[in-house]
Amino acid sequence: MLRVAEQYATSDTGLQRRANEDSLLARAPLFVVADGMGGAQAGEVASRIAVQSFAEGLDDTTEPESDLAARALAANARIHELSHSNAEQAGMGTTLTAAYVAAQELAIAHVGDSRAYCLRDGVLRRLTEDHSLVDELVRQGKISAAEALDHPQRSVITRALGPEPAVEIDTLSFQTRSGDVYLLCSDGLTTMVPEERIAELLTAHPSLREAGEALIAAANQAGGRDNITVVLFRLEDPRAGAQPAGVSTVPAPPAAAAEAPTGEAPPFAEASERAPLHSASAASVTALATPQPASVRRRRPRLPGSGEDAPAARKRARIRHARMAAVALVVFAMFAAGAYVALQSIYFVGTNSRGLITLYQGVPYQLPFGIKLYNAGYVSGVTAASLPPPRRRTVLDHTLRSENDAEALVRSLELGALGE
Repeated sequence: MLRVAEQYATSDTGLQRRANEDSLLARAPLFVVADGMGGAQAGEVASRIAVQSFAEGLDDTTEPESDLAARALAANARIHELSHSNAEQAGMGTTLTAAYVAAQELAIAHVGDSRAYCLRDGVLRRLTEDHSLVDELVRQGKISAAEALDHPQRSVITRALGPEPAVEIDTLSFQTRSGDVYLLCSDGLTTMVPEERIAELLTAHPSLREAGEALIAAANQAGGRDNITVVLFRLEDPRAGAQPAGVSTVPAPPAAAAEAPTGEAPPFAEASERAPLHSASAASVTALATPQPASVRRRRPRLPGSGEDAPAARKRARIRHARMAAVALVVFAMFAAGAYVALQSIYFVGTNSRGLITLYQGVPYQLPFGIKLYNAGYVSGVTAASLPPPRRRTVLDHTLRSENDAEALVRSLELGALGE
């Protein structure tokens, strides 16, 4: 029988949000993460209700999956009822990832795009699937995992607690092993820090407190666009002792942090801004370091004519190169101007960071160095999660529209003219 030997939980507001709408519960053997949505105080209310549904814990149950799902459904009913009785909290909802440590298994109940991971033998494995538009597109093969990282609809979730009177809860049981480290987190971590980096930080810090603080710091150094919640716990067989899950052989300290407060962001040193270093290829480094024989060493060719003609020839060459550069610049400017004019007449419908239907001008793509080819325009009061799934996919399918067509679509959504 395995037990929780060490745990750590914390939540950070991030760098771009004024309030923390995440909630967490870390009372072994039960752990919960919820990420609220809805704006104002609504998201905070929804996530808090979800976590409170698990506050009493689970009894010694033989069916932990069913018990976790039952508490999630009770939270859904409560959030949905409150959102319809209070106009300020209309449309609110929350993600939920709950985990219960049983004798030899970890039972999980999951809705939304918060996540559960297992770190075993240095390998990080995701245990949950995101209920998000972008993840569905990746599973369908319509976009790549790399394209999903900067997708303009990456914040749209297709399933959550609260928006609908009924919701499907994903449940699963995962066979545990001594030394496993489990991570529950909100998308404020996973949208900022790649999974490869998460695995590196977990294996580099045998203490879960140090690992958790390193994850929060990494998310903030990457921009901290959302609230960041991290719950970590390590399992061990008390009869055999702890077996580290990562590559480090340093033993972990005794059980540490339990439940962490939300909202306050610890002070982190800002990353220094440096120009990127460009590395030369191995061939170029070898060429620079190894003297070349005189027979193959490159020499600058002599200019035609006498020595007195050389300066004039160089001057003519400079003028010719300057003219070519000017022509190229003019062509590029004409192309850029034409592209800019074209983008001004193209629109598409998407969502903003709060999941609200938004009218965008441009095309839904982003160039390297964070150059976006779209600008947010009108923001509606309709949440994507409130639309029926078939209609949601139709509305958010990246169709390029005229301004009148896009505005008409958003207005019809606000008027409730679109049905199943």
